[in-house]
Amino acid sequence: MQIVVAGQGYVGLPLAVRAAEAGHRVVGYDVDAHRVRQLTAGQSYIEDVDSERLRAVLDSGSYTATTDAAALAGFDMAVITVPTPLRDGVPDLTFIEACAQTLGEFLRPGATVVLESTTYPGCTEELLVPILEKASGLSAGADFLAGFSPERIAPGNKRFSFEGTPKVVSGIDAKSLDVIKAFYDGIFQTTVPVSGPKVAELAKLLENTFRLVNISLMNELATLTAPLGVNLWEAVDAAATKPFGFTRFTPGPGVGGHCLPVDPLFLSWKVERELGVPFRFVELADDVNRRMPDYVVQRVTAGLGNRGLAVADSRILLLGLTYKYNATDLRNSPSARVAELLLGLGADVRGADPNVQESDISKLNVPHVDASPKEVAAADAVVLLMDHTRFDLAMIQKHASYVLDCRNRLTGANIETL
Repeated sequence: MQIVVAGQGYVGLPLAVRAAEAGHRVVGYDVDAHRVRQLTAGQSYIEDVDSERLRAVLDSGSYTATTDAAALAGFDMAVITVPTPLRDGVPDLTFIEACAQTLGEFLRPGATVVLESTTYPGCTEELLVPILEKASGLSAGADFLAGFSPERIAPGNKRFSFEGTPKVVSGIDAKSLDVIKAFYDGIFQTTVPVSGPKVAELAKLLENTFRLVNISLMNELATLTAPLGVNLWEAVDAAATKPFGFTRFTPGPGVGGHCLPVDPLFLSWKVERELGVPFRFVELADDVNRRMPDYVVQRVTAGLGNRGLAVADSRILLLGLTYKYNATDLRNSPSARVAELLLGLGADVRGADPNVQESDISKLNVPHVDASPKEVAAADAVVLLMDHTRFDLAMIQKHASYVLDCRNRLTGANIETL
């Protein structure tokens, strides 16, 4: 089949390359010219797709990247994987709308359009399909097929592969579901069909809301158990020995990335808009997590104070700036807020993350340094925000005078745990 994957980011590129490897002719469409130039040169910017794999599908002719909408003509199936950010708490659907308009202009009878971008229940049928119908002059169901299949990308996750993670699929009608399921059956080891797009849309939001709420519980407990003199991490380990009825979550400096700080609020927005009532669990969880960087800074301030130091003019080293373990992604990372708050208090803040390019770290307005014994020893406080495997934790523990460990990886008299 001739496949279009619209959006060549963390979701779209792995799908496009995997579809090409499965024998489809794939056009990777993106409006970012720089990104397309990189892809055309065989340079991957996504950690789950190495450049060797990318070059292989480019050389075979099964994959091409383009900014030219004319290259979309004649597609059998198009998959939309564009961003869906929040703007002041309201879903920004302009990327979906623009993409649907473009695809609609090339939509032909018998073709299929699948939305993978995370959104609210009802978006596929209430927003996407009408735009496609208006742009194409065709009727959904009668002339073309459509559905929703939520992405489950976990950047850097080596335990669960892209194709090994079960894929939820849906269609606006039975024929749409059959065609969409058949396509994904050729890419994923397992597909999970559901009755319609709204269920699939809610399933995605449910997955991330579950994680957000439980992480928030742990984070709030961390702010309460430390003053009580109780070791939360030990309590979590003990609770996790129960073989049923408990799922292990741990505290941290806050949540980040493109999912947890965003996706649950799509559901909250939809509930408020349609039903006129708040989704209190999501709003509370979001509030707790937004406050965690402030709590981290409070702990650093107190820790320095106990050592006779003020935050102002103290040298503070932040270790692990990405939002996720072993990832390369700074999107919505709580490290940005931690750095901002410490800088505002007059601290001399430096950042170290072996997984992130220096140019990206500069966006946090802190200088990039290596986590060397000299740099660690020179810091008045070291804050371990993310415990990447590339960090030498034993060295950090040995040379640091004071560490606030947000990941419970270090021990010793110079260590405080979040």
